[in-house]
Amino acid sequence: MKATYSNGDMTQNIKIPIHQLNEDKLKELQEKYPGAEVNLILQAEPGSSLNEQDFWGIIDLLDWEAKTDEAIVCPAVEKLAQLDARSIYSFADLLSEKLYRLDQKEYALHIGEDAWQPDAYFSVDNFLYARACVIANGKDYYEKVLSYPEAMPKDLTFESLLYVPSEAFELKTGKPYDYIPAYPIETYSNKQGWRD
Repeated sequence: MKATYSNGDMTQNIKIPIHQLNEDKLKELQEKYPGAEVNLILQAEPGSSLNEQDFWGIIDLLDWEAKTDEAIVCPAVEKLAQLDARSIYSFADLLSEKLYRLDQKEYALHIGEDAWQPDAYFSVDNFLYARACVIANGKDYYEKVLSYPEAMPKDLTFESLLYVPSEAFELKTGKPYDYIPAYPIETYSNKQGWRD
């Protein structure tokens, strides 16, 4: 992490490893630079984040032979928990981006019995879980649905996929998961996708 401290005409650049940025270090800097402003630039080490290929590799670990949804996601949760926290966050970001892309009326029209209809009740949760089902079925199916909305799964959902990042984080750290991913995943978040 690099920090630029600015106080009037004086600017001081200081590089501090983030693991050293604790309460004592902050007090030291406050005493040394009273009234200064702080501009943080985080520089992560290369290779410590999960990429698109890694994301789909973890999705491919879902065990569709298992009896329960929890057991189906278990191999993916365990694999993700072996990675660093930043990779878990990256997985959550990629998952949120894909859910967001599918949050459009053209996909909601093709989910079966609970499909979106004008002036009718539409379950926003059910549509979120249907979008998760698309992603849970892997990259090829996801890309097919993106270009052909009629391929949306009919009357199928997979809510458990949404909890893979939080379960992996809690398994890894023993701490509560409070990360907010890059994209909102709730139905109707993608305003452009719901325009007439």
